[in-house]
Amino acid sequence: MNRIFRIKLISLCVLAIHGLAAGAAAQKPAFDVATIKPSKESVQFEHDGKTDFLGDTLRMRDVTVITCIKLAYHVQDRQIAGPDWLSSDHFDITAKTDGPVDEDTMKRMLQSLLADRFALSFHREPREMKVILLTVASGGAKLKPAAAPDAKPFRENSANGTIAKSMPIGEFADFISGPLEIPIVDRTGLAGKYDFTLDFTPYLPDPAKNMDGTRPDTTSILKAALNDELGLKMTASKAPVVVLVVDHVEKPSGN
Repeated sequence: MNRIFRIKLISLCVLAIHGLAAGAAAQKPAFDVATIKPSKESVQFEHDGKTDFLGDTLRMRDVTVITCIKLAYHVQDRQIAGPDWLSSDHFDITAKTDGPVDEDTMKRMLQSLLADRFALSFHREPREMKVILLTVASGGAKLKPAAAPDAKPFRENSANGTIAKSMPIGEFADFISGPLEIPIVDRTGLAGKYDFTLDFTPYLPDPAKNMDGTRPDTTSILKAALNDELGLKMTASKAPVVVLVVDHVEKPSGN
């Protein structure tokens, strides 16, 4: 194969790859209609507001742009670097499709919504940072396989605990990373879905003894509850984590 032919072949391959990438981008699914309004009411006990997948509708209440990026791209809070308003401005979003779709498709539609209505663009880069490794404790996991493994994950939170149904451990790790404000890396090796209840009450400080009114240490409480009730261990560490660095984003365009 002579040099000129090799150059032409490489050029054709590059053009083909670019064409495939452009075609994939053009084919990314999108919602038919979406309304975005500033949120006027907060959702209690929910760090990320409230999100419901309703077949042909995505309904998000009291969410930030950080919440949307996390859901759309399956990352945690510390894996997003951008302007402060991404985590301070709250919105109510209702987006509809022309028919029922699964949650993965709806998340890809949310990517399109972020690009179209918030003009979001970003690049990825690895950054070493403090993390919490989630592993199985020495005594083994204390988790009950989900009674309905085909059901979508369900989580109900209160000030004193969490009830989870059909919950993958990786998704639960993403959830608890929010209030702890640190990435949690799932190293449990536990596949499938689980039903479990976390009761924080035994680990909360006694009000009668907590005379100075200091707030309880969330990390210590969660660490003890996970170890005792679920057989999972939290360990502080450092690890390279891929971060989404926002290059451009705007306040949402009109409905």
